[in-house]
Amino acid sequence: MKIYIDTCGIQRPLDTKSQLRIILESDSILGLIEFRKGNYADLITSDVLRFEIRNCQNVVRREYAEDILRKARIDISLTEEIRKHAVELEGFGFRGVDALHLASAKAGNADFFCTCDDEIIKKAKSMKANKIKVLSPIDLIKELKL
Repeated sequence: MKIYIDTCGIQRPLDTKSQLRIILESDSILGLIEFRKGNYADLITSDVLRFEIRNCQNVVRREYAEDILRKARIDISLTEEIRKHAVELEGFGFRGVDALHLASAKAGNADFFCTCDDEIIKKAKSMKANKIKVLSPIDLIKELKL
């Protein structure tokens, strides 16, 4: 099983725990990272994730995310095919970097795309031909019956 977690998902455990949703999503992300340790799942990283994380101004958040990315077993380089697919996804309303994340996940044959961004989840559900399940961290934990 292959899981692509976008930047907001990776960094969720560092968010201020001011809402129950944030607490549950944080715990879910940490659980998914532990889950991959048992060789039950592979995390996917990408040039897009590295680009976004390199540009993070907060040193603690950047270093935490870079540590998570080092645990990924699958690395997707940005290709012309990914760029073209991202342009197609923009036609469905996905923003530039979000489209690149989704296209990278597809290129990595991800089974799941995990995000805390409700708009990405909503748009992905409206796409009928989407082979990757786009889920929140909480819903992914439920889907995997963890």
